[in-house]
Amino acid sequence: MIRIILAGALVLILVILGFSLIGGAEAPAPAGAVLLNAVGNPAGYARAIEPWDWQFPVDFGAHPEFQTEWWYYTGNLATAEGRRFGFQFTIFRRSITPTVEATESEWRTNQVYMAHFALSDIADQRFFHESRLVRGAADLAGAVLTPNYRVWLEDWGISGLNPEASLTRIQARGGEFALDLTLEQAKPPALHGDAGLSAKSDQVGNASYYYSLSRLLTRGEVRVGEQTYAVTGAAWKDHEFGTSALGEDALGWDWFGLQFDDGRELMVGQIRLLDGGKDPYFGGLLINADGSTRALPADAIAIDAQGSWTSPHTGAIYPAGWTMQIDVGTAAPLVLQVSPLLADQELHGGGIAYWEGAVQIAGGATGYGYAELTGYADSLNGRF
Repeated sequence: MIRIILAGALVLILVILGFSLIGGAEAPAPAGAVLLNAVGNPAGYARAIEPWDWQFPVDFGAHPEFQTEWWYYTGNLATAEGRRFGFQFTIFRRSITPTVEATESEWRTNQVYMAHFALSDIADQRFFHESRLVRGAADLAGAVLTPNYRVWLEDWGISGLNPEASLTRIQARGGEFALDLTLEQAKPPALHGDAGLSAKSDQVGNASYYYSLSRLLTRGEVRVGEQTYAVTGAAWKDHEFGTSALGEDALGWDWFGLQFDDGRELMVGQIRLLDGGKDPYFGGLLINADGSTRALPADAIAIDAQGSWTSPHTGAIYPAGWTMQIDVGTAAPLVLQVSPLLADQELHGGGIAYWEGAVQIAGGATGYGYAELTGYADSLNGRF
């Protein structure tokens, strides 16, 4: 959904690590103070102001004229015997200057890439997560469209298996876990907001361009420890690009990508404000079984937290479930109960802690999905 702040954090991390990405040295050089002036500064970058002229598969690729971009995949998988897994795989791109000087050095770049990879082992109630961070140079990381769509960071990546990128492959390997999945697009891209222009506040340009591939038929393998499992299921892809972060009064957000057993999908979210209210400019989208969509304004969505879970890692207190009431244009609202499949799905230790995990849906529709919760471990207000 709106992972601009998380992507902005990678630049701060690089400063701490002492990487200088602007220089043309043949290896990462110390002293990265030059990056500090680039964090959160929109000057010189394109802004999300007017609806985008979408062209696929071209828009599956990178948009370097914008400061921030991410390719985000989540999914719920199961073995033939019913053992369940959830996964998240996200690659972020962040520009640290609007332009980069021409040079013969393969190390000079104004692009930084970060990846988050997580696996939820529901049967054994275990959660694994790792992250990586590199410069977008020397073939270490990047995003291309030729010969096919490909986004990668070292040996983690997403690769198109045909020119249309309707069939893709995700490969990633952590210390104790790995996945190798093939994903088949079942519906056309679903555009959020105003034809893909997704506003995040009332400030002009404080928005992103945002589409989803809400149902990707998935098959492949998941490894946990020394055990490999053949799995099938469904995945969800979000792709966003823009320049601005959240509004000045934003605390964090709750985002849900839900896949119903009846063939529909639902994206709903809420931006939580410092005063306890909700931002009225971000809503949701219902994707019907035939791929048609219905935009949902913020006032059509009510999300009420149920219970709480306290993280043993950060001490943050997160909701333990949700009741949702959604006006989808029918005589009665759609009422859902959404519950985590595993309580501890918090990604921590990477600069900003957040909860992102597999959930199950009951009530007016059934199915599985993913939730992302930020601003609970730390307020995100004014950090970027």
